Amino acid sequence: MEKSEFDKDLSFDREAEILKVLGHPVRLKIVAGLMSESCNVKKIWECLELPQATVSQHLALLKNKGVIEGRREGVEVFYKVVNKAAEKIVGSLFGQPC
Repeated sequence: MEKSEFDKDLSFDREAEILKVLGHPVRLKIVAGLMSESCNVKKIWECLELPQATVSQHLALLKNKGVIEGRREGVEVFYKVVNKAAEKIVGSLFGQPC
């Protein structure tokens, strides 16, 4: 028997968490930007014209939810999107191929 989306055994908790974390305009912009290239914090806050502390808070939340990850190069950390579901969601919103 095939399961339907209404099946009480299906949870959707992970998917709902991704939607929640992407539900803020700044985080959505960050993920959309990181889909085209990995960036360090300085470049992100300069592009968004937001305070570094604000961008860092949003990056921390995205990282904690497993949407992005950082790679250290010397004193800088470069971020990239690692969650395929988040890429599909953002890609479909903005018409970008994943």
